[in-house]
Amino acid sequence: MGKLDEAIAGQSGFPRVMPGLDQPLTVPQKIACAARILDAEGYALDVAGHITVVRDDADDGSMWCTPYGLWWNEITASDILAIDADGEVLEGRWDVTPAVFIHTEMHRARPDARVVIHNHPYYGSLLSTMHKLPEITDQQACMFDGDIALFGTYTGGVDDAAGGQHMADAVGSATAVILANHGVLIAGETTEQAVYRASNFERVCRLNYDAMQVGQTPVPVPPEQRPTLKAAVNSHHMTVRYYWEGAVRRLLREAPEVLN
Repeated sequence: MGKLDEAIAGQSGFPRVMPGLDQPLTVPQKIACAARILDAEGYALDVAGHITVVRDDADDGSMWCTPYGLWWNEITASDILAIDADGEVLEGRWDVTPAVFIHTEMHRARPDARVVIHNHPYYGSLLSTMHKLPEITDQQACMFDGDIALFGTYTGGVDDAAGGQHMADAVGSATAVILANHGVLIAGETTEQAVYRASNFERVCRLNYDAMQVGQTPVPVPPEQRPTLKAAVNSHHMTVRYYWEGAVRRLLREAPEVLN
């Protein structure tokens, strides 16, 4: 637990005990759960999308990666690949996505981005067709205050390292990126945090779009109130854990085979 999480956990009104999970999960199990959770929320376009997590047990830049050709709602832990820093498969029975360079170059440029999630969720993709960023108009959106970027030029598929590096350089330190005419990219420190960010960012995009639909201009969260909320919503110990563990418990009741 980091100092921020310790401080938040020690605040009055926060629970000292939470239900947790019945068993620890391996990284491939977490990635398989991540894919299923986001798919169940309508996040996945089934012919697209990939998740990578840098391997903590290696110092060569290798990573875990979802396979190409399987829908997110059918992935299990045994399907997860190990790939090297350049996107070549090291372990696993499937192949890697041709767009793996979105991930390899983001990880190379961003030591903080231990996890990268890319897909084409409906509302994020809808804003991408307008080249529009969502505004910080509700409490949960404060998670992204100052951390949303637009990769504003559609360059076609990112199918080589140069294209991936160009994208990584353009988005800087953002944790949520709208890719023009394409989709969404999410970065996180852990699988749990990245999945929560992905889920929450799609909600933020939907809130912004629904406001457009009713012809109203939302009132942004006051900037001076955002830093405390941003820290709390990004807290691994509290909010991230609350979301992740509940989502995993529900998933395991419905599809325990995901851990196989």
